[in-house]
Amino acid sequence: MKRPYDELMSLPKAELHLHIEGTLEPELAFELAARGGVTLPYASTDELREAYRFEDLQSFLNLYYELMAVLRTERDFEDLANAYLERAAAQGVRHAEIFFDPQAHTSRGLELGTVVEGLWRALGNSEANHGVSTRLILCFLRDESAASALATLEAAKPYLDRITGVGLDSAEVGHPPVKFREVYEAAAALGLRRVAHAGEEGPPEYIVEALDVLGVERVDHGLRCVEDPALVERLVRDRVPLTLCPLSNVRLRTVDTLADHPLPAMLDAGLMCTVNSDDPAYFGGYAGDNFDAVRETLGLTEDRLRELARNSFLASFLEDDEELRARYLAEVEAYTFT
Repeated sequence: MKRPYDELMSLPKAELHLHIEGTLEPELAFELAARGGVTLPYASTDELREAYRFEDLQSFLNLYYELMAVLRTERDFEDLANAYLERAAAQGVRHAEIFFDPQAHTSRGLELGTVVEGLWRALGNSEANHGVSTRLILCFLRDESAASALATLEAAKPYLDRITGVGLDSAEVGHPPVKFREVYEAAAALGLRRVAHAGEEGPPEYIVEALDVLGVERVDHGLRCVEDPALVERLVRDRVPLTLCPLSNVRLRTVDTLADHPLPAMLDAGLMCTVNSDDPAYFGGYAGDNFDAVRETLGLTEDRLRELARNSFLASFLEDDEELRARYLAEVEAYTFT
């Protein structure tokens, strides 16, 4: 018998792998399109939802970038972030470290300030309005040039009081982490935290490069580490967090079905795994949906679920507020599964 759906969603958790542009639901896309005078090539929200069927990462990215056309003003970015935060809070998210892709917006004529100021209108008031603390992580598009990434970091300097770290996303294969050595060195010199997508579609070697060349503190995805026992041993020894996204992995066919997902084996191996939603509007679920799915399909115990929630706060960039981290961890330990 299926458990009540909200039984798990209220488990306190941090979301560490979330692309704000990937939270654009069809209804909001049409609303913003109408407000901004943008014509979408879809007749209805239902037709748009049908387009959310992907063969691989690239087919997803094509639609993902196409729909960004509706994001034009600070208000648009504010509404996008508030819609996510409201949904996330309802699913037990207490802290969110949110990725955004400035190059995807500046390349179509927007000012970086429009993006950051718009997002910050929501994030700056998130604790008061949603009960969710936040951090903002600027991601570089790995299928763009290293020079473009450096220019983006330079343009972001006026906003570094609002940006906690940098990340690396978009099409992975053919764009190894070493390509971005210089920009990550510059980010480190500015005191920014560093994460990167590695080992989703790319090989385990990309994970090693992200650690050794970019100096990342968390690996986003990291799924293919299981192909390299020595790498697994290293990740376990060094307690390197992995921000896994189970429903995303299924939707993008990096695993055939959720039942095939290696999460249980990864936890058994001692890896510091977290569960996140990635691009939830496109991949069929927010943070609580992902927790619910792995509980149901992979048979995770309450202890394992609590471990995943605990890991999410331990892996978060809350070093500037250890009191808040301790409070969240206490909430995890006090949570009662019903």
